Amino acid sequence: MVFVAAEGRWLVPKPIGRAFVQRVWGVGFLFWGVGVQWTEFPKNIRFDFAMNMPKLTFCSQARGLAIALLLALPCSADRPSNSRPNVLFIAVDDLRPEITSFGADQMVTPNIDRLAKRGVRFDRAYCMVPTCGASRASLMTGVRPARDRFITYTSRADQEAAGVTTLNTHFKANGYRTLSLGKVFHHPADSLDGWSERPRRPSAKRYVTSAALNAQVKDKKGRTRGPSWEDGGDVPDETYTDGVIANEAIERLRELAQQPEQPFFFAVGFTKPHLPFVAPGRYFEKYPASDVRLPGNYFPPKNAPSGAVHNSGELRAYSDIPRTGLLSEDKARELIRGYRAATSYTDANLGRVLEAFDELGLAENTIIVLWGDHGWNLGEHTLWCKHSCFETSLHSPLIFVAPDSMKFTSGTASSSLVEFIDIYPTLCELAGLPLPGHLQGHSLTAIMKDPQSGVKDQAVSRFGSGDTIRTDRYRYTQYRSKNGQVTGHMLYDHQQDPGENTNVADEVAYTDVVTSLADKLQAAIEVSRENAP
Repeated sequence: MVFVAAEGRWLVPKPIGRAFVQRVWGVGFLFWGVGVQWTEFPKNIRFDFAMNMPKLTFCSQARGLAIALLLALPCSADRPSNSRPNVLFIAVDDLRPEITSFGADQMVTPNIDRLAKRGVRFDRAYCMVPTCGASRASLMTGVRPARDRFITYTSRADQEAAGVTTLNTHFKANGYRTLSLGKVFHHPADSLDGWSERPRRPSAKRYVTSAALNAQVKDKKGRTRGPSWEDGGDVPDETYTDGVIANEAIERLRELAQQPEQPFFFAVGFTKPHLPFVAPGRYFEKYPASDVRLPGNYFPPKNAPSGAVHNSGELRAYSDIPRTGLLSEDKARELIRGYRAATSYTDANLGRVLEAFDELGLAENTIIVLWGDHGWNLGEHTLWCKHSCFETSLHSPLIFVAPDSMKFTSGTASSSLVEFIDIYPTLCELAGLPLPGHLQGHSLTAIMKDPQSGVKDQAVSRFGSGDTIRTDRYRYTQYRSKNGQVTGHMLYDHQQDPGENTNVADEVAYTDVVTSLADKLQAAIEVSRENAP
């Protein structure tokens, strides 16, 4: 109950949730609060003070009611019933759906898998741009990329979409405490005003073994680069950055749990499995080198236009990688093993965060979303890294977990097409926040209620000079010159060729399909341009 001094009356909460006790030192009151619905207490109660603490003196008519009400209040100092759900927003750098629950049986990812069992797994989620900065800027603004916006890994939302309200800014404006830890935006100063305090970007050692340290060289930009992977041996997780991030995330969650009346939006960005693939040895042991196989399409795609493939430039900067040419099969296997070990390392540290999250009782009123910022090529088409319009660069993991009180389907998967610009409106709807007018995505709550439903029949992405559209069956891509002329295109029939190994765009049998998808792609580009903020 709460005494309203200005009105000289008591308000008694209707017991719709757990109780909490909070001292407000500035006034000297001790408040008992439950939920958000209040009713007036009988007026025949006198209120006195003794040593800054309230003393209640009840008239005979009210004494029995007062005692009954106090006894009826739940005797718990746990989290209250908060009308606004918290958000735990988890980003994982360069994470493709190389996860057991997404069908990668060779992986050891028990914590992401457990998270998927608690919520809805989106099996066909696509990033908007397959590079870090641009993908994150598009997701955090809910705005599609274009030829002049969200282009490279250095793209910033506050510069390329100035004036657009970012996801974190919108939650802050609606009363949330917004926090950023690790890699959320690519640049830590991006959209800085949208955070309640300055983002934390902790770091740790890049390499720890003498072999890796001695192998470091200067790249063409003068940066120190070591090998593409490192088995760190018997070292604690905190030796590398994601272990440090996990520790700090746990501490912040403990702090947030002490302020249950204040809703939070807590973004945690893990840095692995981004290159270099470094992790303690126990994670490499999960993947014996003798078990690692090359992808079935470790060859260039047939009939693909020249702009479709690249030299895997991001990888070439590392000291153990040749500047050009096909990697040896042994090196390719090392990279695949390293990526998997780094993924399991991050999964384990995510697991520590989720364990603390559950122990603190935060699950009952917190939305969790986990996403990888784009896909990653692990030798498919002899490509590495991202930066292409192939499925492997664009297909990304996405999981939503809602509190039980929201009564969404849990432990299910949806094969509906979704895009990363859909994350912003989904979180707004789940949190009960108004939708900003600039958003170009759609809420996924209908799919969370019924995983067999859908909200769109296509996903449109782009990179460089290429624009690509994914439908239920096909992926069609166009490459254009600076003056807008189509210089090449490719079509992959996923019913016949799920690995996208043979471009059939110029085959007569697919003429009508190409015409239809080209029209849809152009229409999507024009609509996006017309509706751009």
